[in-house]
Amino acid sequence: MLPILDPLRQFTIHSVILRLTLAVISGGILGLNRAKKGRAAGFRTHMFVCMGAALTMLMSQYYTVMLAGPWSQAASALGAKSDVSRIGAQVISGIGFLGAGTILVTSRQEVKGLTTAAGLWASACMGLAIGAGFYECVILACLYMMVSIQLLPLVEAFIVERSRNMNIYIEFHAIDDVGRIINHLKAQNVRIYDVEIGRDKDAPGRQPNALLTIRLSQSNDHERLLAAIAALPCVTKIDEV
Repeated sequence: MLPILDPLRQFTIHSVILRLTLAVISGGILGLNRAKKGRAAGFRTHMFVCMGAALTMLMSQYYTVMLAGPWSQAASALGAKSDVSRIGAQVISGIGFLGAGTILVTSRQEVKGLTTAAGLWASACMGLAIGAGFYECVILACLYMMVSIQLLPLVEAFIVERSRNMNIYIEFHAIDDVGRIINHLKAQNVRIYDVEIGRDKDAPGRQPNALLTIRLSQSNDHERLLAAIAALPCVTKIDEV
């Protein structure tokens, strides 16, 4: 750790102000990306989670300082003991309830909100580190998380586009159209692993749909296959999930 930051690790009013300010900024930076994507847990949520976690850790330190000072006689009489990590540990388990509320399973069997939930958990952990005065760790963690949020989606998209396996959500006119779609896929040397047929309750007339798990041939790619299926007269909507 950097010795130059040692004065800021002391439990003083200046270090408290610095830690809470850093928690607000760091949490806000993480939440800004989620807010741009219209997620429910966005800028303010991440900011509050990070600041709350930092405040929790500061409360633990305050509790320790007071037991060793003004409250020492009462603590000795009652046999009270201090554990700095006890209160902060509850943040890790408690944040799970907040993160679970951001995870949804759509009608297309897509799981959404995992990145937001992980961001909330990471924001809470970062807040605990800020409250403990571990500034070097916080700066590195924030940088790594920003790189993950900004650059890794590009890498992920690059890998997914070249993957042989894919999931396709298709809407069509009638249940009988499933056979035509499957035959069309087999004609293009596509291996079909699974077919899940359902009906979209929100669509007019409860239009049937299907979720297909397939594997492409070496001569085919994602865009070409989607375009070929979309050209079928029976298909009304198609999307890769």
